[in-house]
Amino acid sequence: MNTLTIRSGLLVPVLFCLLAQAQAQQPASAFARGNGMQTWQHPDYKALVAKCKQPPAPFGIPVNPNASTDEPPAPMLPEVKAITGIVAADAKWRVAWAWQGNNADGPIAGDNGTLLFANNDAGNVMQLDPATGMAKVLYDHTNTGGAVSRSKNGALFLAMRGLHAGVEQLEPQRKLFATTINGEPLDCAGGVVNDISADNKGGVYISVSGGGVFYADAKGVIKQYGKDVSGANGIILSPDEKILYVTNGPKLVAFDVQADGALVNQRDFAPLTGGGDGSAVDQQGNIYVATGAGADVISPDGKVLGTIPGPRGMHGVAFGGKDKRTLFGIVFYGGWGTPSARNQVVALPVLAQGYTGRAK
Repeated sequence: MNTLTIRSGLLVPVLFCLLAQAQAQQPASAFARGNGMQTWQHPDYKALVAKCKQPPAPFGIPVNPNASTDEPPAPMLPEVKAITGIVAADAKWRVAWAWQGNNADGPIAGDNGTLLFANNDAGNVMQLDPATGMAKVLYDHTNTGGAVSRSKNGALFLAMRGLHAGVEQLEPQRKLFATTINGEPLDCAGGVVNDISADNKGGVYISVSGGGVFYADAKGVIKQYGKDVSGANGIILSPDEKILYVTNGPKLVAFDVQADGALVNQRDFAPLTGGGDGSAVDQQGNIYVATGAGADVISPDGKVLGTIPGPRGMHGVAFGGKDKRTLFGIVFYGGWGTPSARNQVVALPVLAQGYTGRAK
């Protein structure tokens, strides 16, 4: 009798924990779409930048006021052509996640084959299990979070696209990391914070579309680098962190990284088949750049190895899965900023292996 009582007492909390874990993992339809605003959309933006020493040029993403509110057709999953050592001809894309709004951006690999990504409209960071299509919110209230990056040292950072834009550190301690440059809000640089890449020195590289390329050191002090890179979008460090790659419209630009994180020797590294966006690197140092209709693959010496066709609207890539031999793409379709906006996370098995020395 006493033994049964003890076992029952143990069983209840165990069942409660299992139930809580099951409830934490939910399908896309269980999550609210949200209504986050990027910095330039905020009603207080004009008043803020009017105080800048040099107010930035106007920035905005066109929104069609007459866009249909109907469910848009999902983009087709194209056939893939073989690229030696990169992807096999019989590889097939599949949809791992689909949701409303502008709600999947800046993905990185997570633990145990999961994928982490930031959500603009919903203002959170999610962890997705691609095997089941189930997800959970890891961090909420992210000021229109737009990308995540984890350093080799394990620190997790978030790009904030809302008013008072910048970078927030989420782990090991959640705190504002970098939001000002030369004593002014980073908003004074103009544009919108797009992507980030955390280094092993405790700093973070930042691309600002319409603004340029920036580096926040371990103390959160931001400096600007580069010339004529207002189209800065996707940003990624090489595996050895000696080179920083930044997409700039139809070009991939490279910088050499100095010991203190400073950037020198800007150069056009490779042409792209479309407007470059989110990027990733593999174990061999090849760079994968989303171009809106697939991913261009470029070798460490700047040679274009080929293009992996992807769904129309694919604007970011990341390696993930338990062995990092799955290439994930984030896909936007429908009307930006309208009720028809939709997004997907798609997955493709590949021959190449993503860089295993850090999350992305």
